[in-house]
Amino acid sequence: MAEAELQLAPFRFDVTPPLGHSICGGWIPSVASVSDPLDCVGFVLLGAGEPIVICAVDWLALLNRAHLAWRQALAEAAGTHAARVAVQCVHQHSAPLACLDTQAIVAAAGGLEDVIRLDFFEECLRRGREAVAAALAAPRPVTRLAHGQAKVDKVASNRRVYRDDNGIVLGQRASSAPDEFMRGLPEGLIDPWLKTVAFYDGDDKIAACHYYATHPQSHYGDGIVNSDTAGLARKRRQAEEPHCLHLYFTGCAGNVAAGKYNDGAPEYRDVLTQRIYDGIVAAEAGLHPAPVAAVEWRTVELPPPPAREEFSTRALQALIDDSENTVIDRARSAFMLSWCRRVQEGTPLALSSLHVNDVVLLHLPGECFVEYQLRAQSLRPDAFVAVAAYGDDGPWYIPVKEEYGKGGYETEVAFCSPAVDDMLTAAMSELLASRCEGDQEF
Repeated sequence: MAEAELQLAPFRFDVTPPLGHSICGGWIPSVASVSDPLDCVGFVLLGAGEPIVICAVDWLALLNRAHLAWRQALAEAAGTHAARVAVQCVHQHSAPLACLDTQAIVAAAGGLEDVIRLDFFEECLRRGREAVAAALAAPRPVTRLAHGQAKVDKVASNRRVYRDDNGIVLGQRASSAPDEFMRGLPEGLIDPWLKTVAFYDGDDKIAACHYYATHPQSHYGDGIVNSDTAGLARKRRQAEEPHCLHLYFTGCAGNVAAGKYNDGAPEYRDVLTQRIYDGIVAAEAGLHPAPVAAVEWRTVELPPPPAREEFSTRALQALIDDSENTVIDRARSAFMLSWCRRVQEGTPLALSSLHVNDVVLLHLPGECFVEYQLRAQSLRPDAFVAVAAYGDDGPWYIPVKEEYGKGGYETEVAFCSPAVDDMLTAAMSELLASRCEGDQEF
Protein backbone atom coordinates (compact mmCIF):
# COMPACT_ATOMS: atom_id res chain seq x y z
CA MET A 1 0.00 0.00 0.00
CA ALA A 2 1.35 3.47 -0.86
CA GLU A 3 2.31 5.73 2.03
CA ALA A 4 -0.09 8.47 0.92
CA GLU A 5 -3.08 6.21 1.50
CA LEU A 6 -2.86 6.90 5.24
CA GLN A 7 -4.49 10.27 5.83
CA LEU A 8 -5.40 12.54 8.73
CA ALA A 9 -8.33 14.97 8.78
CA PRO A 10 -8.09 17.47 11.70
CA PHE A 11 -11.15 19.10 13.25
CA ARG A 12 -12.04 21.49 16.04
CA PHE A 13 -15.37 22.83 17.32
CA ASP A 14 -16.61 24.98 20.16
CA VAL A 15 -18.16 23.36 23.28
CA THR A 16 -18.40 26.44 25.52
CA PRO A 17 -21.53 26.32 27.72
CA PRO A 18 -23.99 29.23 27.64
CA LEU A 19 -24.50 31.69 30.48
CA GLY A 20 -26.36 30.11 33.36
CA HIS A 21 -25.39 26.54 32.48
CA SER A 22 -24.20 24.32 35.29
CA ILE A 23 -20.51 23.74 35.91
CA CYS A 24 -19.07 20.64 37.53
CA GLY A 25 -22.46 18.94 37.64
CA GLY A 26 -24.15 21.81 39.49
CA TRP A 27 -22.02 21.65 42.65
CA ILE A 28 -20.36 25.02 42.13
CA PRO A 29 -21.62 28.36 40.72
CA SER A 30 -23.03 28.20 37.19
CA VAL A 31 -21.61 30.02 34.18
CA ALA A 32 -21.44 33.74 34.91
CA SER A 33 -18.89 34.60 32.23
CA VAL A 34 -16.36 33.07 29.86
CA SER A 35 -12.71 34.08 30.02
CA ASP A 36 -11.53 31.38 27.67
CA PRO A 37 -13.70 29.27 25.33
CA LEU A 38 -13.74 25.47 25.41
CA ASP A 39 -12.91 23.25 22.43
CA CYS A 40 -13.19 19.72 21.19
CA VAL A 41 -10.03 19.01 19.19
CA GLY A 42 -9.52 15.82 17.21
CA PHE A 43 -8.77 14.06 13.97
CA VAL A 44 -10.03 11.30 11.72
CA LEU A 45 -7.41 8.77 10.62
CA LEU A 46 -8.14 7.25 7.21
CA GLY A 47 -6.56 4.35 5.39
CA ALA A 48 -6.12 1.88 8.27
CA GLY A 49 -9.35 -0.01 7.79
CA GLU A 50 -12.54 1.84 8.66
CA PRO A 51 -11.99 5.45 9.81
CA ILE A 52 -10.63 6.06 13.31
CA VAL A 53 -11.64 9.14 15.34
CA ILE A 54 -9.65 10.44 18.32
CA CYS A 55 -10.50 13.64 20.16
CA ALA A 56 -10.02 15.56 23.41
CA VAL A 57 -12.86 17.64 24.90
CA ASP A 58 -12.40 20.61 27.24
CA TRP A 59 -15.06 19.28 29.61
CA LEU A 60 -14.86 17.85 33.08
CA ALA A 61 -16.36 14.51 32.05
CA LEU A 62 -18.69 12.56 29.78
CA LEU A 63 -20.43 9.69 31.53
CA ASN A 64 -22.45 6.64 30.51
CA ARG A 65 -24.97 7.32 27.72
CA ALA A 66 -23.54 10.82 27.16
CA HIS A 67 -20.15 9.39 26.29
CA LEU A 68 -21.71 6.82 23.98
CA ALA A 69 -23.79 9.53 22.28
CA TRP A 70 -20.62 11.48 21.46
CA ARG A 71 -18.90 8.44 20.05
CA GLN A 72 -21.94 7.51 17.96
CA ALA A 73 -22.35 11.05 16.58
CA LEU A 74 -18.71 11.36 15.54
CA ALA A 75 -18.72 7.82 14.13
CA GLU A 76 -21.77 8.60 12.01
CA ALA A 77 -20.12 11.72 10.62
CA ALA A 78 -16.88 9.87 9.87
CA GLY A 79 -18.58 6.86 8.29
CA THR A 80 -17.34 4.41 10.89
CA HIS A 81 -18.45 2.56 14.03
CA ALA A 82 -18.50 3.87 17.60
CA ALA A 83 -15.98 1.16 18.51
CA ARG A 84 -13.44 3.06 16.39
CA VAL A 85 -13.97 6.37 18.19
CA ALA A 86 -12.08 7.52 21.32
CA VAL A 87 -13.50 10.54 23.13
CA GLN A 88 -11.43 11.69 26.11
CA CYS A 89 -12.12 14.68 28.36
CA VAL A 90 -9.31 16.96 29.55
CA HIS A 91 -11.09 17.26 32.94
CA GLN A 92 -11.04 20.99 33.59
CA HIS A 93 -13.40 21.81 36.46
CA SER A 94 -14.68 25.17 35.19
CA ALA A 95 -16.51 23.22 32.51
CA PRO A 96 -19.58 21.00 31.94
CA LEU A 97 -20.00 17.51 33.34
CA ALA A 98 -22.39 15.57 31.10
CA CYS A 99 -24.39 12.52 32.15
CA LEU A 100 -27.77 12.01 30.51
CA ASP A 101 -28.67 9.25 32.97
CA THR A 102 -27.99 11.45 36.00
CA GLN A 103 -29.79 14.37 34.37
CA ALA A 104 -32.94 12.25 34.13
CA ILE A 105 -32.64 11.32 37.82
CA VAL A 106 -32.18 14.88 39.09
CA ALA A 107 -34.94 16.20 36.83
CA ALA A 108 -37.35 13.65 38.29
CA ALA A 109 -36.28 14.43 41.86
CA GLY A 110 -36.72 18.19 41.57
CA GLY A 111 -34.93 20.90 43.52
CA LEU A 112 -31.57 20.22 41.90
CA GLU A 113 -29.80 22.10 39.14
CA ASP A 114 -29.60 20.47 35.73
CA VAL A 115 -26.44 18.45 35.22
CA ILE A 116 -26.51 19.14 31.48
CA ARG A 117 -28.98 21.07 29.34
CA LEU A 118 -30.18 18.70 26.67
CA ASP A 119 -30.47 21.38 23.99
CA PHE A 120 -26.86 22.44 24.56
CA PHE A 121 -25.71 18.82 24.55
CA GLU A 122 -27.44 18.16 21.22
CA GLU A 123 -26.03 21.39 19.79
CA CYS A 124 -22.50 20.19 20.61
CA LEU A 125 -23.19 16.90 18.82
CA ARG A 126 -24.44 18.81 15.78
CA ARG A 127 -21.28 20.93 15.75
CA GLY A 128 -19.20 17.79 16.03
CA ARG A 129 -20.89 16.13 13.08
CA GLU A 130 -20.41 19.24 10.95
CA ALA A 131 -16.75 19.65 11.97
CA VAL A 132 -15.93 16.03 11.12
CA ALA A 133 -17.76 16.21 7.79
CA ALA A 134 -15.87 19.40 6.87
CA ALA A 135 -12.54 17.86 7.89
CA LEU A 136 -13.07 14.84 5.66
CA ALA A 137 -13.21 17.13 2.65
CA ALA A 138 -9.52 18.03 3.05
CA PRO A 139 -7.44 15.26 4.68
CA ARG A 140 -3.65 15.37 4.74
CA PRO A 141 -1.38 12.41 3.88
CA VAL A 142 0.43 10.82 6.83
CA THR A 143 3.85 9.49 5.86
CA ARG A 144 5.86 9.71 9.08
CA LEU A 145 5.44 9.53 12.86
CA ALA A 146 7.58 10.80 15.74
CA HIS A 147 7.53 10.69 19.51
CA GLY A 148 9.31 12.58 22.27
CA GLN A 149 9.07 13.25 25.97
CA ALA A 150 10.25 15.75 28.56
CA LYS A 151 9.91 16.12 32.31
CA VAL A 152 7.54 18.81 33.52
CA ASP A 153 8.97 20.81 36.40
CA LYS A 154 6.87 21.47 39.52
CA VAL A 155 3.32 20.76 38.38
CA ALA A 156 2.19 17.22 39.26
CA SER A 157 2.11 15.95 42.83
CA ASN A 158 0.35 13.03 44.47
CA ARG A 159 -2.73 13.97 46.48
CA ARG A 160 -2.44 11.09 48.96
CA VAL A 161 0.99 11.48 50.60
CA TYR A 162 0.01 12.45 54.17
CA ARG A 163 -0.41 9.06 55.89
CA ASP A 164 0.09 7.33 59.21
CA ASP A 165 2.42 4.38 59.78
CA ASN A 166 -0.28 2.00 58.53
CA GLY A 167 -0.70 3.85 55.25
CA ILE A 168 -4.02 5.44 56.21
CA VAL A 169 -4.54 8.81 54.53
CA LEU A 170 -4.70 11.53 57.20
CA GLY A 171 -5.23 14.50 54.93
CA GLN A 172 -4.98 15.53 51.30
CA ARG A 173 -3.91 18.30 49.00
CA ALA A 174 -6.00 18.85 45.90
CA SER A 175 -5.46 21.00 42.84
CA SER A 176 -4.37 23.68 45.25
CA ALA A 177 -3.16 23.49 48.83
CA PRO A 178 -3.42 26.68 50.88
CA ASP A 179 -1.84 24.85 53.84
CA GLU A 180 1.94 25.25 53.90
CA PHE A 181 2.44 21.92 55.68
CA MET A 182 0.67 20.01 52.88
CA ARG A 183 2.67 21.82 50.22
CA GLY A 184 5.86 20.91 52.06
CA LEU A 185 5.22 17.17 51.89
CA PRO A 186 7.04 15.09 49.25
CA GLU A 187 5.89 15.10 45.64
CA GLY A 188 4.88 11.45 45.90
CA LEU A 189 4.17 9.00 43.09
CA ILE A 190 3.62 10.70 39.73
CA ASP A 191 4.58 10.22 36.09
CA PRO A 192 6.82 13.26 35.50
CA TRP A 193 6.98 12.84 31.72
CA LEU A 194 4.94 14.82 29.22
CA LYS A 195 4.78 12.66 26.10
CA THR A 196 4.18 13.88 22.55
CA VAL A 197 3.25 11.86 19.46
CA ALA A 198 3.27 13.72 16.14
CA PHE A 199 2.00 12.87 12.66
CA TYR A 200 3.78 14.21 9.56
CA ASP A 201 3.07 14.79 5.90
CA GLY A 202 6.61 14.67 4.57
CA ASP A 203 8.46 17.32 6.58
CA ASP A 204 5.26 19.05 7.71
CA LYS A 205 4.06 18.29 11.22
CA ILE A 206 0.28 18.17 10.87
CA ALA A 207 -0.90 16.94 14.29
CA ALA A 208 0.76 16.69 17.71
CA CYS A 209 -0.83 14.83 20.62
CA HIS A 210 0.43 15.77 24.10
CA TYR A 211 -0.11 13.58 27.19
CA TYR A 212 0.48 14.50 30.83
CA ALA A 213 -0.96 13.08 34.05
CA THR A 214 -2.24 15.69 36.45
CA HIS A 215 -5.57 17.31 37.28
CA PRO A 216 -5.50 20.26 34.85
CA GLN A 217 -6.84 23.07 36.98
CA SER A 218 -5.31 25.83 39.08
CA HIS A 219 -8.42 27.28 40.72
CA TYR A 220 -12.14 27.16 40.03
CA GLY A 221 -15.55 27.71 41.60
CA ASP A 222 -16.05 31.32 40.50
CA GLY A 223 -18.45 30.71 37.61
CA ILE A 224 -15.85 31.77 35.03
CA VAL A 225 -15.47 29.24 32.25
CA ASN A 226 -11.91 28.60 31.08
CA SER A 227 -9.75 25.77 29.74
CA ASP A 228 -7.25 26.30 32.59
CA THR A 229 -3.58 25.32 32.59
CA ALA A 230 -3.70 22.46 30.09
CA GLY A 231 -5.99 24.25 27.65
CA LEU A 232 -4.09 27.51 27.82
CA ALA A 233 -0.76 25.78 27.24
CA ARG A 234 -2.19 23.91 24.26
CA LYS A 235 -3.70 27.06 22.77
CA ARG A 236 -0.43 28.93 23.13
CA ARG A 237 1.39 26.21 21.22
CA GLN A 238 -1.43 26.10 18.65
CA ALA A 239 -1.08 29.83 18.02
CA GLU A 240 2.62 29.34 17.35
CA GLU A 241 1.97 26.49 14.90
CA PRO A 242 -1.37 27.24 13.19
CA HIS A 243 -0.80 24.60 10.50
CA CYS A 244 -0.34 21.79 13.02
CA LEU A 245 -3.28 20.57 15.10
CA HIS A 246 -2.32 20.39 18.79
CA LEU A 247 -4.27 18.09 21.14
CA TYR A 248 -3.84 17.70 24.90
CA PHE A 249 -4.84 14.55 26.78
CA THR A 250 -4.90 14.13 30.55
CA GLY A 251 -3.38 10.86 31.66
CA CYS A 252 -4.19 8.78 34.74
CA ALA A 253 -4.51 11.65 37.21
CA GLY A 254 -7.13 10.43 39.67
CA ASN A 255 -4.68 10.81 42.55
CA VAL A 256 -2.43 13.50 41.02
CA ALA A 257 -2.87 17.29 41.05
CA ALA A 258 -0.82 20.48 41.38
CA GLY A 259 -1.38 20.96 45.13
CA LYS A 260 2.27 20.87 46.15
CA TYR A 261 3.07 23.68 43.72
CA ASN A 262 -0.11 25.75 43.94
CA ASP A 263 -1.50 27.61 46.96
CA GLY A 264 -4.64 28.58 45.04
CA ALA A 265 -3.69 32.18 44.28
CA PRO A 266 -4.96 33.23 40.82
CA GLU A 267 -1.46 34.04 39.57
CA TYR A 268 -0.52 30.37 39.77
CA ARG A 269 -2.63 29.68 36.69
CA ASP A 270 -0.06 31.50 34.58
CA VAL A 271 2.83 29.84 36.40
CA LEU A 272 1.50 26.30 35.92
CA THR A 273 0.47 27.02 32.33
CA GLN A 274 4.01 28.13 31.54
CA ARG A 275 5.47 24.94 33.03
CA ILE A 276 3.16 22.71 31.01
CA TYR A 277 3.87 24.74 27.88
CA ASP A 278 7.61 24.38 28.52
CA GLY A 279 7.11 20.61 28.77
CA ILE A 280 5.28 20.54 25.44
CA VAL A 281 8.04 22.48 23.68
CA ALA A 282 10.77 20.33 25.26
CA ALA A 283 9.00 17.09 24.27
CA GLU A 284 8.63 18.32 20.70
CA ALA A 285 12.32 19.15 20.56
CA GLY A 286 13.01 15.42 20.71
CA LEU A 287 10.82 14.48 17.74
CA HIS A 288 12.58 12.45 15.04
CA PRO A 289 10.09 11.41 12.33
CA ALA A 290 10.27 7.91 10.87
CA PRO A 291 8.23 6.34 8.06
CA VAL A 292 4.92 4.80 9.06
CA ALA A 293 5.32 1.05 8.78
CA ALA A 294 2.21 -0.42 10.41
CA VAL A 295 -1.05 0.74 11.98
CA GLU A 296 -3.53 -1.16 14.12
CA TRP A 297 -6.64 -0.18 16.10
CA ARG A 298 -7.80 -2.36 18.97
CA THR A 299 -10.83 -2.21 21.22
CA VAL A 300 -11.95 -4.00 24.35
CA GLU A 301 -15.46 -3.91 25.77
CA LEU A 302 -15.01 -4.13 29.52
CA PRO A 303 -18.07 -5.38 31.42
CA PRO A 304 -19.02 -2.70 33.97
CA PRO A 305 -17.05 -3.49 37.14
CA PRO A 306 -19.35 -4.21 40.09
CA ALA A 307 -20.47 -1.30 42.24
CA ARG A 308 -19.35 -0.94 45.84
CA GLU A 309 -20.96 -3.54 48.10
CA GLU A 310 -22.38 -0.84 50.34
CA PHE A 311 -24.31 0.78 47.48
CA SER A 312 -28.07 0.27 47.56
CA THR A 313 -30.19 1.62 44.73
CA ARG A 314 -33.12 2.04 47.12
CA ALA A 315 -31.03 3.93 49.68
CA LEU A 316 -29.47 6.13 47.00
CA GLN A 317 -32.88 7.01 45.59
CA ALA A 318 -34.15 7.88 49.06
CA LEU A 319 -31.18 10.17 49.65
CA ILE A 320 -31.77 11.89 46.31
CA ASP A 321 -35.47 12.41 47.04
CA ASP A 322 -34.86 13.94 50.48
CA SER A 323 -34.67 17.70 49.93
CA GLU A 324 -33.22 18.13 53.43
CA ASN A 325 -29.94 16.58 52.27
CA THR A 326 -27.20 18.77 50.83
CA VAL A 327 -27.08 19.48 47.12
CA ILE A 328 -23.71 17.73 46.84
CA ASP A 329 -24.92 14.59 48.63
CA ARG A 330 -28.06 14.41 46.52
CA ALA A 331 -26.24 15.06 43.24
CA ARG A 332 -23.40 12.65 43.94
CA SER A 333 -25.92 9.99 44.89
CA ALA A 334 -27.58 10.51 41.52
CA PHE A 335 -24.28 9.79 39.75
CA MET A 336 -23.82 6.71 41.94
CA LEU A 337 -27.32 5.51 41.13
CA SER A 338 -26.61 5.93 37.41
CA TRP A 339 -23.60 3.63 37.76
CA CYS A 340 -25.53 1.04 39.77
CA ARG A 341 -28.19 0.92 37.05
CA ARG A 342 -25.52 0.58 34.38
CA VAL A 343 -24.00 -2.37 36.23
CA GLN A 344 -27.43 -3.99 36.39
CA GLU A 345 -27.93 -3.42 32.66
CA GLY A 346 -24.43 -4.72 31.84
CA THR A 347 -23.51 -1.88 29.49
CA PRO A 348 -19.74 -2.19 28.91
CA LEU A 349 -17.00 0.41 29.03
CA ALA A 350 -15.14 1.02 25.77
CA LEU A 351 -11.33 0.96 25.85
CA SER A 352 -9.08 1.28 22.82
CA SER A 353 -5.52 1.59 21.58
CA LEU A 354 -3.90 2.87 18.41
CA HIS A 355 -0.61 1.19 17.45
CA VAL A 356 1.64 3.00 14.97
CA ASN A 357 5.17 1.65 14.57
CA ASP A 358 6.53 1.39 18.14
CA VAL A 359 4.01 3.88 19.55
CA VAL A 360 0.80 2.96 21.42
CA LEU A 361 -1.90 5.50 22.22
CA LEU A 362 -3.99 3.97 25.01
CA HIS A 363 -7.50 5.26 25.83
CA LEU A 364 -8.87 4.47 29.30
CA PRO A 365 -12.09 5.28 31.16
CA GLY A 366 -12.65 7.23 34.35
CA GLU A 367 -10.31 8.90 36.80
CA CYS A 368 -7.68 6.19 36.94
CA PHE A 369 -4.95 6.42 39.55
CA VAL A 370 -1.49 7.10 38.13
CA GLU A 371 -0.44 3.56 39.02
CA TYR A 372 -2.43 2.34 36.00
CA GLN A 373 -0.45 4.57 33.65
CA LEU A 374 2.86 3.37 35.06
CA ARG A 375 1.57 -0.19 34.87
CA ALA A 376 0.60 0.27 31.21
CA GLN A 377 4.10 1.45 30.39
CA SER A 378 5.62 -1.53 32.21
CA LEU A 379 3.46 -3.90 30.19
CA ARG A 380 5.13 -2.69 26.96
CA PRO A 381 8.70 -1.65 27.83
CA ASP A 382 9.59 -2.01 24.15
CA ALA A 383 7.05 0.64 23.08
CA PHE A 384 6.38 4.33 23.61
CA VAL A 385 3.07 4.21 25.51
CA ALA A 386 1.05 7.42 25.81
CA VAL A 387 -2.01 7.17 28.05
CA ALA A 388 -5.21 9.21 27.87
CA ALA A 389 -7.67 8.64 30.71
CA TYR A 390 -11.05 10.34 31.30
CA GLY A 391 -12.90 8.52 28.55
CA ASP A 392 -16.24 7.20 29.79
CA ASP A 393 -16.28 8.58 33.35
CA GLY A 394 -19.25 6.51 34.49
CA PRO A 395 -17.23 4.70 37.19
CA TRP A 396 -15.83 7.99 38.57
CA TYR A 397 -12.50 7.41 40.38
CA ILE A 398 -10.69 4.14 39.64
CA PRO A 399 -8.21 3.43 42.47
CA VAL A 400 -5.83 0.51 42.52
CA LYS A 401 -7.04 -2.23 44.83
CA GLU A 402 -4.33 -1.58 47.44
CA GLU A 403 -5.77 1.88 48.12
CA TYR A 404 -9.25 0.72 49.08
CA GLY A 405 -9.60 0.91 52.84
CA LYS A 406 -6.81 3.48 53.13
CA GLY A 407 -9.19 6.43 53.34
CA GLY A 408 -9.05 9.66 51.40
CA TYR A 409 -11.60 11.32 49.15
CA GLU A 410 -10.90 9.37 45.96
CA THR A 411 -11.47 5.90 47.42
CA GLU A 412 -14.43 7.03 49.50
CA VAL A 413 -16.34 8.22 46.43
CA ALA A 414 -15.15 5.58 43.93
CA PHE A 415 -18.17 3.82 42.47
CA CYS A 416 -16.58 0.43 41.73
CA SER A 417 -15.47 -2.35 44.04
CA PRO A 418 -11.76 -3.29 44.20
CA ALA A 419 -12.48 -5.86 41.47
CA VAL A 420 -12.05 -3.04 38.96
CA ASP A 421 -8.25 -3.26 39.32
CA ASP A 422 -7.84 -6.79 37.95
CA MET A 423 -10.50 -6.22 35.28
CA LEU A 424 -8.94 -3.01 34.00
CA THR A 425 -5.42 -4.43 34.11
CA ALA A 426 -6.47 -7.46 32.06
CA ALA A 427 -8.10 -5.16 29.48
CA MET A 428 -4.96 -3.01 29.29
CA SER A 429 -2.84 -6.11 28.78
CA GLU A 430 -4.99 -7.10 25.82
CA LEU A 431 -4.82 -3.64 24.29
CA LEU A 432 -1.07 -3.36 24.79
CA ALA A 433 0.01 -6.82 23.62
CA SER A 434 2.67 -6.90 20.91
CA ARG A 435 1.48 -6.37 17.38
CA CYS A 436 -0.22 -9.26 15.63
CA GLU A 437 -0.38 -10.45 12.02
CA GLY A 438 -3.55 -8.48 11.30
CA ASP A 439 -1.83 -5.09 11.34
CA GLN A 440 -2.25 -2.77 8.37
CA GLU A 441 1.19 -2.39 6.80
CA PHE A 442 2.33 0.63 4.81
